[in-house]
Amino acid sequence: MTRISRLQIPISHARIVGLYNGMYLCLHNYLDHVIYLWNRSIRKVKFLAAPHFTDILALVAIGLAYHSQNNDFKILRIVCFRELKPPRPWAVAEVYTLSTDSWRRVVILLESEPNIGSIDYINASPCLFSNGALHSIAHSGSQKFILCFDVNDEIFRRILLPQNYLDEIVSLSLESLAVFKGLLALFVFDKNLDGNMEICHIWVMREYGVVESWTKKSIPIDLVRGFFCCTDSGELLIDTFDRGVISYDPESLHENNLGIQTHNLKIQSPPWLTYTADLMESLVLLD
Repeated sequence: MTRISRLQIPISHARIVGLYNGMYLCLHNYLDHVIYLWNRSIRKVKFLAAPHFTDILALVAIGLAYHSQNNDFKILRIVCFRELKPPRPWAVAEVYTLSTDSWRRVVILLESEPNIGSIDYINASPCLFSNGALHSIAHSGSQKFILCFDVNDEIFRRILLPQNYLDEIVSLSLESLAVFKGLLALFVFDKNLDGNMEICHIWVMREYGVVESWTKKSIPIDLVRGFFCCTDSGELLIDTFDRGVISYDPESLHENNLGIQTHNLKIQSPPWLTYTADLMESLVLLD
């Protein structure tokens, strides 16, 4: 990474949770469900109609995607309600389409997966857009997998995680999906057997959707507070407790301090530091 750009979001207290082809998806926060799209190139902001499903206790995964067949943008919200009484938690999904400026419900149905019931837990983080689909880690009973939403046909599918990938984990601190050199990848942060060093296990799916193609590479990395994403060249963008934000090359193990720090690194990262992505320009109108 050679250049960092600083942008000023036109609305205060906003959080960027998605960016594709120059279009930003922003949330005011995860509780009040205020969502808007921002096109920085033409300096326009569009507040979206309120989604149908709102619950301050629910887990929400949200993601922005580009619909290549119709040259359109879509937003997926997966809402997992956490009931305090039986029945167990359940999830619903809805899609916003920019061209129609409206939300509609889509059914979470995994027809080819007879052993998968309702989704009862979803990682409350931005969905990852890759291979024309949005991805999030989900749970159904004791099963854990990647829930995949194809943007073109609007069908949910399951992608299996690496088999028994948690068996050798000593102390799981963080796991996240990301695109690594154009491929779907799972990043798992752990400690070594002695507990004196942190390890990042990088699982890369060499052939999309083929569980047998997961391959693993483990690298040392210390004092990780958070993981953002990967650069196009495969560097990891990581927030650390003692060095601020760094880019980390998993091949050479060289790290580069990006100069993004707080006055007290051991307390917290900057509150605006929540999302990283490559900048692009867009002329898509938000009327």
